[in-house]
Amino acid sequence: MSNKPSQNSFQQYDVVIVGGGAGGQAVAASLHKRDSSLSLAIIEPTDEHYYQPGWTMVGGGIFNAGQTKRCMADVMHKKATWIKSSVNSFRPEKNEVITKDNDVIAYQALIIAPGLKLDWGAIEGLEETLGKNGVTSNYRYDLAPYTWELVQDLKKGKALFTQPPMPIKCAGAPQKALYLSCDHWLKKGKLSDIDVHFHNAGPVLFGVADYVPALEKYIEKYNADVHFNENLIKVDGPNKKATFRVSDGEGKAKDVEVDFDMLHVCPPQTAHDFIKNSPLSNEAGWLNVNQETLQHVDYGNIFGLGDIISAPNAKTAAAVRKQAPVVAHNVVSYLMGGQSAAIYEGYGSCPLTVERGKIVLAEFGYGGTLQPTLPTSMLNGLKPTKRAWFLKEKLLPWMYFDLMLKGHELLAKPKTLAQTPMLHETSSR
Repeated sequence: MSNKPSQNSFQQYDVVIVGGGAGGQAVAASLHKRDSSLSLAIIEPTDEHYYQPGWTMVGGGIFNAGQTKRCMADVMHKKATWIKSSVNSFRPEKNEVITKDNDVIAYQALIIAPGLKLDWGAIEGLEETLGKNGVTSNYRYDLAPYTWELVQDLKKGKALFTQPPMPIKCAGAPQKALYLSCDHWLKKGKLSDIDVHFHNAGPVLFGVADYVPALEKYIEKYNADVHFNENLIKVDGPNKKATFRVSDGEGKAKDVEVDFDMLHVCPPQTAHDFIKNSPLSNEAGWLNVNQETLQHVDYGNIFGLGDIISAPNAKTAAAVRKQAPVVAHNVVSYLMGGQSAAIYEGYGSCPLTVERGKIVLAEFGYGGTLQPTLPTSMLNGLKPTKRAWFLKEKLLPWMYFDLMLKGHELLAKPKTLAQTPMLHETSSR
């Protein structure tokens, strides 16, 4: 692993990867597994790598924050050159990436996986009060412990949990925070003194209808009030007031102010500016890829995965686990002169932590089609189970760090279309 090159330099690699998070590291490992001769570079500015699916568990008092953090140097693929910088712009017509240091990084194939942007500033007053005044979010490493602190300290009053308009990463996370908080209050005999509300900017509890009945039972169990079409637009931390824009479904809206003692916020989420302002984005700002091959719709040597892509899948780490082998297969095929034959079917997973010790394991693909990994006889994802909790608490962190990030594609081998001899040769390299 080399150090960052000098400023205003020119470097060239077979494959350049933008982002050193889950997607970038997993696809680098999967690429190296298929063709160890490829020269790889990963453009990533930060020194830390986070296991973000663990932050819900931190906010629920199950994990400590340190369990979800690794040094970037420890997870960076050892055969990749780490370019410790961020991207300023793309020159797809020249097969070049320009970094913020004005370095030029050339490629034969480009993979884009920088994640998305949490737009805290889109909610008036939120940034100034995060981490104090009872305002928290499991969507930030440093705030998830504060969530657990608030949950333990709250003995009576009003607790609000919010969800912004889609798309967001891990669409179930806002209500996971509610369930784990309510479970704690119930077991401590405090829930009857706490008025719990879930304010959802969308029209449904969960986007895949098959899982809603199990979730509604827990909403009823915890006596939580659910409000649809209510979007958080302002927070007054010192006075503990939250303002929601409430839509009636007919285009009319009004602003409603609500008092709180605890407020858990899921922030609005968008594509990064350097993607939105590039020729690679669609009208909504997301990386414009084919939802099956994950290949850019205009530039055949550019691929994407993770939260940044335009495909209508759930933005979860589980999606990345299935996407990385697909992208790796198709990139190697491209470099050998073949076509993209590996197919991503929209798989995503959301382990809904409905109580401490039980999870509704939602696994689904495009169009809400159920895609369970294990037979129902082993794990029924439509019901809360202890087995799913064991998977979430004990197995998934290990699968993430020791399998996915190292190119071990357990239960993630990509589906391929009928292949030409060249593509068959590529897939077996």
